[in-house]
Amino acid sequence: MALEDGITVLEPRPLSNFVETGEIKSIIERALAYIKSGFPVHFRGVSGTGKTTLAMHVASKVGRPVVMIHGDEEFSSSDLIGGEYGYRVRKVVDNFIHSVLKTEENMHRHWTDNRLTVACKYGFTLIYDEFTRSRPEANNTLLSVLQEKMLDLPAARQDGESYLRVDPNFTAIFTSNPEEYAGVYRSQDALRDRMITIDLDHYDRETEIAIAEAKIGLSPEDSAKIIDIVRGLRESGKCEYTPTIRGPIMVGKTIKVRKGVVSKDNPIFRETVSEILTSETSRVGSRGHRAKVMEVINGLIDQYC
Repeated sequence: MALEDGITVLEPRPLSNFVETGEIKSIIERALAYIKSGFPVHFRGVSGTGKTTLAMHVASKVGRPVVMIHGDEEFSSSDLIGGEYGYRVRKVVDNFIHSVLKTEENMHRHWTDNRLTVACKYGFTLIYDEFTRSRPEANNTLLSVLQEKMLDLPAARQDGESYLRVDPNFTAIFTSNPEEYAGVYRSQDALRDRMITIDLDHYDRETEIAIAEAKIGLSPEDSAKIIDIVRGLRESGKCEYTPTIRGPIMVGKTIKVRKGVVSKDNPIFRETVSEILTSETSRVGSRGHRAKVMEVINGLIDQYC
């Protein structure tokens, strides 16, 4: 859905293959309770823990249209609030007397509201994905929005209002990666203090098997074998990067395309698992390090398959 401001608004719909185990239901229940109490929610965790998916699912439970922003280090406050983009020209031609032609032309900069302003004005749900990838100064405008429920507006905005009262239905959901990730800025303490952070980690075995089964379409038994290999690799301590749930999904989908079988005797399966999981966990590793990871992976394949 597109508004007159030119902003695309998403209709909140439950995800068809969203997995709700006991662990995930608990997270959703807590997040909705915080939102109902009037607080923004912040999902923080390593890549692959489903932060954005959770945010979208929680937004569907809220039931309001969704405006989404993806953090970017090039952002300024105008990318959130709005700015003067282009010109608007008004031309009047007066030919009331046929022998007299009168032309009047006015030109002024055209103000366009951006996504934060639209969400605050209409009471939409704002999902600010990976907000710490934006520079802290760009996010300063959020402080008054989350605390005083007021959005400070630039003087250039045409209606002359210096602030916008935030609609009571406005909801904010944030996601972020840990601060040690490349390209991530440390968020302001004042901003963090205005939101409730739910830290996400790798899910329990039951949840990971259910996610793999839903995303891949393999049997529960085959999904469990792949998940156990990944969990064993996590616990081995041999990885530069801890494998996430994305690894099993990549493996399962590739196996289906290559018509492989989840078996230690199937060369397609062994090759696919080794290549994908080594790639995911040793992005900058030396050959020697990759060889150690490969050895662990092959041992886990023999153990669980």
